[in-house]
Amino acid sequence: MNKAATTVLVTGGSGFLASHCIAQLLAAGYRVRTSVRDLRREPEVRAMVAKAAVEAGDRLSFAVADLERDAGWAEAVAGCDYVLHVASPFPAGVPRHEDELIVPARDGALRVLRAARDARVKRVVLTSSFAAIGYGHPARTAPFDETVWSDLSGEIAAYPKSKTLAERAAWEFIEREGDGLELSAINPVGVFGPVLGPDYSTSIAFIRRMLDGKLPGCPRLDFGTVDVRDVADLHLRAMIDPAANGERFLAVAGDFMPVIEIARTLRRGLGAEANKVPVRQLPDWLVRVTGWFDPMVRQIVPDLGKKNASSAKAQRVLGWTPRSSEEGLIAAARSLIELERARA
Repeated sequence: MNKAATTVLVTGGSGFLASHCIAQLLAAGYRVRTSVRDLRREPEVRAMVAKAAVEAGDRLSFAVADLERDAGWAEAVAGCDYVLHVASPFPAGVPRHEDELIVPARDGALRVLRAARDARVKRVVLTSSFAAIGYGHPARTAPFDETVWSDLSGEIAAYPKSKTLAERAAWEFIEREGDGLELSAINPVGVFGPVLGPDYSTSIAFIRRMLDGKLPGCPRLDFGTVDVRDVADLHLRAMIDPAANGERFLAVAGDFMPVIEIARTLRRGLGAEANKVPVRQLPDWLVRVTGWFDPMVRQIVPDLGKKNASSAKAQRVLGWTPRSSEEGLIAAARSLIELERARA
């Protein structure tokens, strides 16, 4: 493959994961186009790529497109060989109605897929989520894998519902209307690692709250973690490996970690800079009672207890080797501290 003559569209270029995908694609020699809703974000995206120590130059271009509108997607994918569809709504708060998440996630994915098919793109790599796999189920001891789908008939919040419906719609589109378009899906757990700019994920915001001492304690939850650099790497592998066509890949670094162990990891790795991180275990009853009054807390109540997942498939099929959970968590926290200092 002549990478210098290969163009990849990355949707949602100002996002946390998308910025790392762009940087890795450029570093590998590809040409990259990225979609943004407002061209005024171009300098910000270029700054994030530069922070990743990558020289973009004229190999990075921009297109205006919005997941909630048809306009712009045909132009965004024109001449592209591959698409990484990374953009998806992920709220910091609880939406007033679940359709605020479901409609743009599902319809946005279909807009991108239709445009990619019509432009004769070879393959789309869809950023899905563990949220499309591990939610709505009764308690289980076996690790989740790619054969499992979240059960929408169970107690399930708007975000995992949106990711499940969006990914299912994507696979159904490929089966019914794909016309030769290939699809792979990446299903990451909580994504951590170094932040390149101010637009970061809800997972990173959770670390920010811990560092700021804004959590009263640690709920009894098991949390999957993975470094954003490894998730970007998995997207690139799934983009070009023939074995990835038609497959889902869970992205997780080792076993899930209890929230209290995440807190202890931050304390060990950061020393005095993590003095405000709570290391007190919250009893389940207190979390449930708090959920009566706090919609954000109410979303986690169904997931109290143990959970796990396996990335054996990604490692076996694509040769993917993720960093440790500890490395990703500490990198996220250090980058947040540096970002805060730069603002001061």
